[in-house]
Amino acid sequence: MSNYGTIMRDGLWTNNVGLVQLLGLCPLLAVTGTFINGLGLGLATLVTLVASNVIISLIRNLVRPEVRIPVFVLVIASVVTVIELTMSAYLYGLYKVLGIFIPLIVTNCSIIGRAEAFASKNNVGRAFVDGLSMGLGFLLVLVTLGGLREAVGQGTLFSGAHLMFGEAARTWTLTLIGDYSGFLLAVLPPGAFIGLGLLIALKNVIERPAQRRPAAVALKDAASAA
Repeated sequence: MSNYGTIMRDGLWTNNVGLVQLLGLCPLLAVTGTFINGLGLGLATLVTLVASNVIISLIRNLVRPEVRIPVFVLVIASVVTVIELTMSAYLYGLYKVLGIFIPLIVTNCSIIGRAEAFASKNNVGRAFVDGLSMGLGFLLVLVTLGGLREAVGQGTLFSGAHLMFGEAARTWTLTLIGDYSGFLLAVLPPGAFIGLGLLIALKNVIERPAQRRPAAVALKDAASAA
């Protein structure tokens, strides 16, 4: 069994939901027009992953194998309903902006996938860390892509912060480029695909030296043996 550090590294980087597994792309690409939109959906997904993983780990020995998937979906749907009602009560502006993508968290393949592949087979502590790491990894992709698209498309950052943090946050908007007319492609769906592709490419570039190192060691060992 992997330790907690490995689980965290797996969720944040090695097996990141958005950059490696490529799951949950519909909401990821649809709502990341701004940093705040990405943050709102990312936090909702994070809470769903953590709560559903913990609950499913707690009941894993009580659920018969043949009904486990419907039970997992019911647990996830219950958690998402609580989150949706809470957002509609306290963050109504953000709730309206995110719209259908809040209830659609139920259908996010990464959540049911972690429930089936990990939470149903591990104790509460490990399930909690797995949900936290996977949720944080997805959140980081959402806010990075949202910030990138907002900066290129509008020349701002933290636009709409008042939707999450209240009226006092209206002054938080940073103008990165003065008198900027905007770049429409960045805020349209094709811009989301291009932005995600660039993030995936950057991750691959960062990992390339680490991937080459074992191959170089193997070649050196083979040469020494010869």
